[in-house]
Amino acid sequence: MAEWKKCKISDIGTVVGGATPSTKKSENYENGDISWITPKDLSTFCGRYIKQGERNITETGYRSCSTQLLPRNSVLFSSRAPIGYVAIAAKELCTNQGFKSVIPNENIDPLFLYYLLKYNKHNIESMGSGTTFKEVSANTMRNIIVFVPSDKRVQEKIASILGALDNKIEENERINNNLELQAQAIFSNEFLTLETLPDSWKQASLIDIADYLNGLAMQKYRPTVDETGIPVLKIKELRQGCCDDNSELCSPNIKSEYIIRDGDVIFSWSGSLLVDFWCGGICGLNQHLFKVTSNKYDKWFYYAWTKHHLDRFIAVAADKATTMGHIKRDELSKAEVLIPNEADYKRIGDLLQPIYDLIIANRIENKKLAEARDTLLPKLMSGEIDISEVDYE
Repeated sequence: MAEWKKCKISDIGTVVGGATPSTKKSENYENGDISWITPKDLSTFCGRYIKQGERNITETGYRSCSTQLLPRNSVLFSSRAPIGYVAIAAKELCTNQGFKSVIPNENIDPLFLYYLLKYNKHNIESMGSGTTFKEVSANTMRNIIVFVPSDKRVQEKIASILGALDNKIEENERINNNLELQAQAIFSNEFLTLETLPDSWKQASLIDIADYLNGLAMQKYRPTVDETGIPVLKIKELRQGCCDDNSELCSPNIKSEYIIRDGDVIFSWSGSLLVDFWCGGICGLNQHLFKVTSNKYDKWFYYAWTKHHLDRFIAVAADKATTMGHIKRDELSKAEVLIPNEADYKRIGDLLQPIYDLIIANRIENKKLAEARDTLLPKLMSGEIDISEVDYE
């Protein structure tokens, strides 16, 4: 049986913080080529290895503050707002002050460390302190107690088992990105390059081809003591593609039209505007989100046209924004749609619907893979599953 040693995080790596160059000085950011990561960058990041965030900083910006360059394979751990985002540096980069990253020692496998920190997320979070929001200090991070296999080969084997599941998840995401590009190209070729309207085609609007059902104020529909609640689908969940331990719950006995299932088309029309297929399981539709359906047209048609108009909707929302940008329902009436004749509709649908079906299937598979990974993680990290006898060759 593998030997596990009790140690502090400081025993297995060097804890490093970050900083933010002054945002008032453009020379700290403009045309910067140093990757600089913030917790916000990880809020919608689905992979393990990160190369860069939304903004880079310049050499001037880097020298102006106390952030430090982290070598490739350092493990980033967000220590505030919120605590617990984890990623691996795919290249040399730095972070803002929202991280307590760990540069692993030579006897620690970086991918194992990544999963170790994910496993210990709640423990580390419980050590945070602060009045406005909880934060984990560098000293606290260094003194977190963890258990690590003494044999690096055991670490690597645990990482490879969990990594195989994440590899498949990331492969499916790459496939889906390619499929989405294919679908956009087909849609553009069929609808957006027309010089004249073909015979028997019609002009209409989004509101003519689909129903846009706004969600409920779910704080009014909490589960009773006798009910097992279902997660609430809010903008955060739509952006990350799944619900999590922090997702709110609502009664499962809300009206059926407000229940969301895998494959449903969801349009976030306020705040962060987004159109996507939901594949995160059964949940309740919150306000500020539309459930898009149609009794007349297929999913490929109303999804593609709604997504086509997203950039314009974002621009409209930004122009009207005072606190939280949004669009009004009358914008749906202004969004032009071309409705093909029956033969062309079927021909285009035969091209697009299988692509969207595969995207949905891959996302549902990823959810199952993630559940398998999350089930294995505590068993492997606690030593409950002993892999020391497995052949490493």
